[in-house]
Amino acid sequence: MSKRISIYFIFILFSIIIHGCSLVKHEPIPLVKYVDLDKFMGAWYVIAHIPSYPEKNAFNAVETYKLNENGTIKTTFTFNEGSFTGRFRTLNPTGFIIDNQSNAIWGMQFIWPIKADYRITYLDDSYTQTIIAREKRDYVWIMARQPEISLIEYERLVNFVESLGYEKSKIRKVPHNN
Repeated sequence: MSKRISIYFIFILFSIIIHGCSLVKHEPIPLVKYVDLDKFMGAWYVIAHIPSYPEKNAFNAVETYKLNENGTIKTTFTFNEGSFTGRFRTLNPTGFIIDNQSNAIWGMQFIWPIKADYRITYLDDSYTQTIIAREKRDYVWIMARQPEISLIEYERLVNFVESLGYEKSKIRKVPHNN
């Protein structure tokens, strides 16, 4: 009888593990067809995100891109930590275009030699709103050229992020007062 219970327990455990592995598989993040890098450069306000650790309590978050002569992207990410008057922080990763056909897959290097996955999955025709996602579905950034967008636009973009396989409840709206 105990052998039968052990086999049953192993079968249940194996089924849970297999089922759990299947839950984390997603389709690849869809990419925009093409990013005109010159139009994409400039300041982007982070409207909402599933943040990485350094930006988890960001206020007034802005990411600015500048195309370097060598094809890399000088990136300046600024924010106030914890409040509008919190410590002003600046991060300066370098962006590397990984997919030169679409310019939609970048490697963002904060520390050499690691390049973090950075995928432009949404970009409106006027280059005023964008969504940056990752294959791991751990972080995401909804950004716009202005510090605020309408509630209708916000909900539409959040729903798009959710459709990619992200948990909507983890998305944090970034406060701006600038």
